[in-house]
Amino acid sequence: MKRELQGRYVTISTVGEKARAFVPAPLPPQPPIEWTPELRGKFDQALLALGRLDSISTFLPDISLFLYMYVRKEAVLSSMIEGTQSSLSDLLLFELDMEPGVPLDDAREVSNYVAALDHGLARLDEGFPLSLRLIKEMHSILLARGRGSRQAPGEFRRTQNWIGGTRPGNAAFVPPPAGRVTECMGKLELFLHDQPEPTPALLKAALAHVQFETIHPFLDGNGRLGRLLITLLLCEQKILREPLLYLSLYFKTHRHHYYELLDNVRLTGDWEAWLDFFAEAVIVTATQAVETARQLVDLANKDRDKISSLGRATPSALRIHRAMMERPITTSGWLVKKTGITPATVNKALSHLERLGIVRELTSRKRNRLFNYAGYVEIMNQGAELPG
Repeated sequence: MKRELQGRYVTISTVGEKARAFVPAPLPPQPPIEWTPELRGKFDQALLALGRLDSISTFLPDISLFLYMYVRKEAVLSSMIEGTQSSLSDLLLFELDMEPGVPLDDAREVSNYVAALDHGLARLDEGFPLSLRLIKEMHSILLARGRGSRQAPGEFRRTQNWIGGTRPGNAAFVPPPAGRVTECMGKLELFLHDQPEPTPALLKAALAHVQFETIHPFLDGNGRLGRLLITLLLCEQKILREPLLYLSLYFKTHRHHYYELLDNVRLTGDWEAWLDFFAEAVIVTATQAVETARQLVDLANKDRDKISSLGRATPSALRIHRAMMERPITTSGWLVKKTGITPATVNKALSHLERLGIVRELTSRKRNRLFNYAGYVEIMNQGAELPG
């Protein structure tokens, strides 16, 4: 098994002291990956799991409803890794212009994440390549408002950063000097565009994620953007028709091992252990996503059966139910706007849905009451709960 430093150290002087910054070698790895039968088998399993995940977009009655919430769950999880304390419910309340139960900046950061992903996917749909320009555009949206807005949104860093510790001298890891960032990212862009050689999509996503985190090209938001890069790559390469794979929950659950593996790649060239972990993350995450989709379809079918017992009130109650699959925490006012049904009929339908145990009112006021499609939120919340 090869054991080689995947780059070189350069000495930097910053904040009055010398430190060693790491400049990664360009991809693909040299010497090449050692594909054991076990590792190859793991990657085959991961591709099969992605195929099953991709197929849910054909069996879900309305993929856009699922995606709306699923993307928001990922935004919450990815931001949690960076220490942001916002739940899925907080984000939905923030998007309704209501008062979330967390600092406004936390909810705003998570909302930025959703906007950055939406922008990236829309650009890919227009035929725009996954490129440094697109990565910078997404970064400028990710940090547009909230705490990161002073950290040069949309621009590669011009100063030294570090990971862990209070300064470069005692940091766990020091990325390349600012003067080398553009060159390192330029080489990463070539790799994304299959230069110097083509790389299979899933392998490309696994390698590019590590390289991006190692370069740490921005002052803030690197972790979130590095995780988004995986999904964007798989969509761009047509492995997934919809952005359905998000590894944040797996990375969050195994975070110490995740950081250890990244360090081992840099220090010893142990790409194989990282690739085994990455393939396992894909298998577990894709399988969970398929299961979540099945649970939501079962819930929706069961609730529609209950609603069909309402007689004349059934059609309007079904329309409210469908709208609440898109926004499972919402106001009666939003439902009026969304469905075009009169306020009186919306309120009657909500009363029926409450009586059937499908919807719960979260407020007890007369105007702009807030309702929760509890079963739907509960399924989506699995793994995204805030620590107690």
